[in-house]
Amino acid sequence: MRDAVDVLGIPFDRLDLRSATARVLERLDAGRRTFVITANPEFVMLARQDAALAQIARDADLVVADGTGIIVGSRILGDALARVPGRLLVDALVPHFATRGSTLFLLGAAPGVAERAADTLRRRAPSLRVVGCYAGSAEADDDGLARVGTAAPDVLLVAYGMPRQERWIARNLPRLPSVRLAIGVGGVFDQLAGKQRVPPAFLHRLGLEWLWRLVLEPSRWRRQRVLPLFAALILRRRISGK
Repeated sequence: MRDAVDVLGIPFDRLDLRSATARVLERLDAGRRTFVITANPEFVMLARQDAALAQIARDADLVVADGTGIIVGSRILGDALARVPGRLLVDALVPHFATRGSTLFLLGAAPGVAERAADTLRRRAPSLRVVGCYAGSAEADDDGLARVGTAAPDVLLVAYGMPRQERWIARNLPRLPSVRLAIGVGGVFDQLAGKQRVPPAFLHRLGLEWLWRLVLEPSRWRRQRVLPLFAALILRRRISGK
């Protein structure tokens, strides 16, 4: 039975960064296919309006809390989660991929970004086997699907942004028999490529990465308009128990 915390209808696994890394590696060792979603409050609010997206989250093998709002919300609900940012999950897993000889494909982001991100990963783990990089399109599956299928990676990182990357994985993972692990990683390629600055460590410790990104990308305020409603729904759930 899944050990998860329900946050407004989305099941978040009770895992911190270390245990999430261990769970992924255990599943790889067992040959079990794994689809990981790193979800934040925006994802939860979109899923409340989109039954198909909510089902994707319920069907995923792991859903981890990537966002301070999820952590605060879970605490208010009386069942605190630990934060597992996609950026740090990738950082934690890559050395293991290199050691185990797992092959990796980077799909998504703007043209050229995945290639630069791959170069960064290879510098961090020189034995890492990156078998392909491609920008592709979140809406047009055929070309990206063909490239990933031909490369036959063990691990697929998809950076089309939430929720397009989760939809792409849900649609296409059954058609990619080699892939044992697929993760939607949002802006991780941009950060690895140096296109987007990584927040200082003290902001991460304070849970203020969202503020850092908002300062660097002011247009993100449109996406974050759902946060007050998210907070109100969490408080209502806490008071009513429903």
